[in-house]
Amino acid sequence: MRRRAWATGARGALSRGLCIALALAGPAAAAGPDDRPECVVPAKAGGGFDLTCQLVQAMLQSTPRPAGAPPMRLSYLPGGIGAVAFEAAVNRRPADGNAVVAFSAGSLLNLAQGKFGAHTERDVRWLAAVATDYGVIAVARDSPYRNLGELVAALKARPSGVVIGAGGTIGSQDWVKAAMLARAAGVSHRIIRFVAFEGGGDALSALEGGHVQVFTGDAAEVAQHLKRSAGVRVLAVLAPQRLPGPLARVPTALEQGFDLQWATARGLYMGRDVPPEAFRQWQQLLERAQRSPEHARQLQAVGLYPFWRSGPELDEFIAQSMARYRGLAAEFELRIR
Repeated sequence: MRRRAWATGARGALSRGLCIALALAGPAAAAGPDDRPECVVPAKAGGGFDLTCQLVQAMLQSTPRPAGAPPMRLSYLPGGIGAVAFEAAVNRRPADGNAVVAFSAGSLLNLAQGKFGAHTERDVRWLAAVATDYGVIAVARDSPYRNLGELVAALKARPSGVVIGAGGTIGSQDWVKAAMLARAAGVSHRIIRFVAFEGGGDALSALEGGHVQVFTGDAAEVAQHLKRSAGVRVLAVLAPQRLPGPLARVPTALEQGFDLQWATARGLYMGRDVPPEAFRQWQQLLERAQRSPEHARQLQAVGLYPFWRSGPELDEFIAQSMARYRGLAAEFELRIR
């Protein structure tokens, strides 16, 4: 894992500001071993941020480039569910045109609550939304809860007896899903038992190990987990309709009588001082890649769903999302920035 390369600071960032134009569009000889395009995963391996970077890596691999152009590398910078990577992009490498950082709806929700310190959504450049995901509610395979109704009934009868685990602390998007579940059960979000993990991968392992009874996360990370283990059972997807693929048989919360929905946009941002040429180069490459016939297969491989925004459309989406998440934060008595 190449945490060091992203976290060491801004030294050399300005001189390498146009490196992306060389690394992705120019001769391979122009880029050194540390100048390969980089996708920063702001969490441990195995969660939704990781899937975002894997998707982008596949998109670039399928996009025509000069022979020998260096492949994208993934680096991992966990901490604060994205806060450490955001701070690095803002203060340490704001002009690095060679790196993109994964974000999700959860990143925006954290920004809305001031969880990234003094930083706001205006401190970075939003590059593209490349896919979307949907929330899920899952239990261990041997759980006594066979459907969402049984889980809601148990939560209503004895809130302290149901321990919910997910990636993120109180106020994170996975915590908000748990709070919405509590609201559906008619109990206060203040009294639910919630265990925070650094990422969805750790939370799913805890679910299988019996350390928590419920997981509120995303469909893609669960689908990837199910490829490796059969120890998890999904009770509901928080989508407007059933999802295609490995979770096709899982009913929505709406089908089971509960108005619980959560879409998780996934995308990329860069430092606000990235040279315009480098930023445009990334936009053009990703735009071409998402129009490729291969893109549907790439989305399916990581369990994500089509959603594309860039330029002014993305800026409008970010603004609308921030307004919505500040409203949710107020509803659940969270801090608002």
